[in-house]
Amino acid sequence: MDRKIFMTASLVGGIGVVLGAFAAHGFKPLLSDSAFDSFNTGIRYQMYHAFLLFFVGITTHIKPKQKSNLFKLILTGILLFSGSIYFLSTNSLTAFDFKIIGIITPIGGMFLIASWVLLFMCFLRIKK
Repeated sequence: MDRKIFMTASLVGGIGVVLGAFAAHGFKPLLSDSAFDSFNTGIRYQMYHAFLLFFVGITTHIKPKQKSNLFKLILTGILLFSGSIYFLSTNSLTAFDFKIIGIITPIGGMFLIASWVLLFMCFLRIKK
């Protein structure tokens, strides 16, 4: 499981760097300031949670089942939260209206929040 988590964290982090470079050099002149800021918010949260995945993979204080649950929550949260922000912030560049997926963003945020709550609960249950 740890190998899978590390590989996913590396992929998520790498994609975050690529999107950041693409945004800074390609999207900046094409997007409004607000849309550009939103896109960068998606990148920022993606990167935060890539590091969280690395932490989950490296810690020995979390049981394998808990790691699996955290992995699923974090990855789903990244895909829904950051992914929907990427589509919504680049909406003006496409013919398709992505505003219909706007409800996905807070759902993704709830997955990310749930992962942090679960992580807290995992450490709370550790006996001193």
